[in-house]
Amino acid sequence: MKSILIIDDEKSICESIQMILDYEGYQVDYSTSASRGLEMLSENKYSALLLDIQMPEMSGFEVLKRAKETEQALSVIIISAHGSVENAIKATRLGAFDFIEKPIDREKLIISIRNAVEQSNLLLENEEIKKTFIGDGRILGTSKAIKHVLSTIEKVAPLDARVLITGDNGTGKELVARAIHNQSSRKDKTFVEVNCAAIPNELIESELFGHEKGSFTGAVQQRIGKFELANNGTIFLDEIGDMSQQAQAKVLRAIEDGKIQRVGGTKSIEVDVRIIAATNKTLKEEIEKGGFREDLYHRLNVIPIHLPPLKERIEDIPILLEHFAKDITEKHKKAPIKFKEDAVKLLQSLPWSGNVRELRNVVERIIILVDKKELEKKDIEFLFASSGSSIGDILTESNSFQEFKEKAEKAFIEKQLKTNNWNISKTAEALEIQRSHLYNKMKKYSIEKED
Repeated sequence: MKSILIIDDEKSICESIQMILDYEGYQVDYSTSASRGLEMLSENKYSALLLDIQMPEMSGFEVLKRAKETEQALSVIIISAHGSVENAIKATRLGAFDFIEKPIDREKLIISIRNAVEQSNLLLENEEIKKTFIGDGRILGTSKAIKHVLSTIEKVAPLDARVLITGDNGTGKELVARAIHNQSSRKDKTFVEVNCAAIPNELIESELFGHEKGSFTGAVQQRIGKFELANNGTIFLDEIGDMSQQAQAKVLRAIEDGKIQRVGGTKSIEVDVRIIAATNKTLKEEIEKGGFREDLYHRLNVIPIHLPPLKERIEDIPILLEHFAKDITEKHKKAPIKFKEDAVKLLQSLPWSGNVRELRNVVERIIILVDKKELEKKDIEFLFASSGSSIGDILTESNSFQEFKEKAEKAFIEKQLKTNNWNISKTAEALEIQRSHLYNKMKKYSIEKED
C-alpha cells in the first residue's frame, strides 16, 4: 500500500506536495480541513500522513493525537513553517515519524515518505502476525523444556535485557523473539527482523545501519537502516552467527553507545532498540575459530534461551498436531480432521530433523493428499516408508507441486494395495473411492502387481 494523505489548510501546499508524490508513484489525497481529514483517515487506509501544525480548526498536534489513537501503524510526518526544537520534540512524543520544515525540500520529502511507508508496512505486518501467532501469542507445549522457555519469556519480556536464542533450524526461535516483543513495553512499536545469513556480507552494514547517497556504487539515494526503523521497538538479529566481523564491530558499538552511523555518513544517530539475537550455531565454537567476537557474544548473551529439538519433546506433538490441523484446514477451507492414536504414535517416533517447521509442513501435505476426516497410521505411513518412495525422495525428485502430488498419490495407492494384498475391492474401500476410480488411477500411474 502506497497511499498518502495530506492535511494542510493551504491548498497550494497540498497541491504541490501531491504533484511531487504523484510523480513518485504514490496515491495521494488531501484535505484543507482537519476534521474532514480525520474522517478520511477513518474511511480509508493510508500508509503515511503529512500533517501541518498551524491550522484554524484544530492544531496538527490534536489531529496527530487522535489519528494515533485509532491507527497505531500510521506513520505521521509533521510539516511546519514553525520548525522549533520544542515542536519537533512534542511531535515525536505524540508518535510522529518525522518532522519537515517549510519550505519543503523535495528530496527530503521523498526520502521521508519512503521510510515512513516502509515503517507503516512493517507495523501492519506485525499486526497480521499477531493475529495468526501460534496459540494467540503463546508457544504451544506442555513439556518440561517448553514450560521452562515460557517461564523465561514471562520473566524477561517486560525488561529491556538483551536475549540470545539458540536452537536448531525449525525449533521456533523467531516465535520466541516475537513472544518476548509482544509481551514487552515495546509491543506497540516496530518489530524488525534481519536474517543475517540471507544478506551478502558487502550489504549487511547498509541493511543494518543504512547508507548515505553516493557512499558506494549503487547508492543512488539515502537509505534508512533496520536499527533506525526499529527505534523505540525491537530488532531481531536472526542467524547472527553468520554476520561479518565488520558488521559485528558496528553492532557492538551500537550496543555500547546507543548510537549508529550510516555507511558513508559522519553523523551519529541515537537509537533506542531492544536487541534479540538468535543462532543455530554454537557461538563459543565460532569464537574459538575466530569467526565471532567474544565481546559481542557476552553483550548479547545476557539472557540465554535454548530451544530443544522436537525429538526431545515428543509429548508436545499431539498439541502441535491439533493446532496445525485446525489452522491448515481453515486455510485450505477443508473439513476438520483428527489424528487417531496410532497415527500420533507414528509421528512421535520420527526423528524430525526439521523440527516444528517440518512437522507443520508434513501436516499440510497430509491434509492436501489424504482425503479422510480421521487419520490412522495406515493413512499416512506411506509418507515415511523406509523402502520405496519416501516423502524425502518424492520432494527431491519433484520439479513442481503437481508432480509432487502425483508421485505421492502413486506411492500412497501402492502402499494401500500391498497392505490389502492387491485386493482391489478392499483397497478401494480403504481409499473410500469406487473400484473403477482405483483402476483408472492404477492405469494412470502404471501400477502393476509385482510377480
